[in-house]
Amino acid sequence: MERVKFLNVKIDNCSMDEALEYACTLVEKKQNAFVVTPNVDHLVLLEKNEPLRKAYDQADLILADGMPIIWFSKLFKTPIKEKISGSDFLPKLCAVAAKKQYKMFFLGAAKGVAELAAKKLMACYSGLQVVGCYSPSIGFEKKEEEMEMIDSLLKEAKPDILVVALGCPKQEILICENRNRWNIPLSLGVGASLDFVAGCVKRAPKWMSRMGMEWFYRVLQEPRRMFGRYFIRDSRFIALLWKYRKQK
Repeated sequence: MERVKFLNVKIDNCSMDEALEYACTLVEKKQNAFVVTPNVDHLVLLEKNEPLRKAYDQADLILADGMPIIWFSKLFKTPIKEKISGSDFLPKLCAVAAKKQYKMFFLGAAKGVAELAAKKLMACYSGLQVVGCYSPSIGFEKKEEEMEMIDSLLKEAKPDILVVALGCPKQEILICENRNRWNIPLSLGVGASLDFVAGCVKRAPKWMSRMGMEWFYRVLQEPRRMFGRYFIRDSRFIALLWKYRKQK
């Protein structure tokens, strides 16, 4: 897998099919691998979040999630083949998991969301095994008792793939810090993907996705929650483009 440098991160330059094939290879290797899907917001956070940087440095598969990354990678003369968002990657991975009989566990999202997403995915992909779901409490990663309960759930379920839906940077840091503790062949952070599958949050139309406007659609849906992220924090992406301009 070819990995190219873009701004402050290295990204695997692959198509969706290549990413899925490599994900299966990682499952078969059983080396506690994990996947991250950087978007503009992740790149902004990476500049100052050391635990997130550590997670990215150790990630086994790094997929470009966002059209701005694709567009600017061409400008910086390191063209990336394809946008592979977590929300697109997850259902395709479920389809592959159903065929190969990989067991999955969903950790995260609000109460009941993971279960609903699992039900819909299992109905869509015959043979898919979602062997457990758990929605943790706020701040669970600092609660020893709850972490031990999660350990027990995962140990009993023995999934091949762990899907973590907690948002960045929490999901990436959690996976990186606990992957050897949990001993699961492949883990991936998927942000709001379970909410999309469950139907709790509506995804942007495909034409908006192709135009790199998914963020605007999210702001329209959840203005109070998303305004600060997209209009204030992520405006720093422009500064990143300037800082790393010599990569061109």
